[in-house]
Amino acid sequence: MKQRISLVFSIAVMLLSIISTTALAETDIDQHRDCKQCGMDRKAYGYSRMLLEFRDGRQIGTCSLHCVITELGNGKGAEGVTYKVADRDTRKLIGAEKAFWVIGGKKRGVMTMRAKWAFATNQTAQKFVAAYGGTVSTWAEALAAAGEDAAPKLRK
Repeated sequence: MKQRISLVFSIAVMLLSIISTTALAETDIDQHRDCKQCGMDRKAYGYSRMLLEFRDGRQIGTCSLHCVITELGNGKGAEGVTYKVADRDTRKLIGAEKAFWVIGGKKRGVMTMRAKWAFATNQTAQKFVAAYGGTVSTWAEALAAAGEDAAPKLRK
């Protein structure tokens, strides 16, 4: 009887863990369904979405790095902000600074002519480059490229 109760309890805990992990994975989409900058559906663009978390607890959800730059008004970023970006393959949020970015290539970018994609591992970034072109880059390089690409829009 104890084994049966233990088994049922273990299954229940496992199911709750799976459900809560899935729910937390998309919490940013539920809380920020539309891009604050352009209004695009962040779930539809889940592979390029970003989440800014400010020290004071505020969050801003965008569909892309381009909209982050436009939202902040420059290509240099902002102090006191944590940048999270979706891994292009898994759609899970990762730290933008730790991501392996691919700039350019044949895949059309989101809100920009020069694509910028984030990957959790160098291996997946290299695989993407082999298939679609582009250059593996750092967060600083991706941020600078997005700032350059958005500059004409920011001057208006």
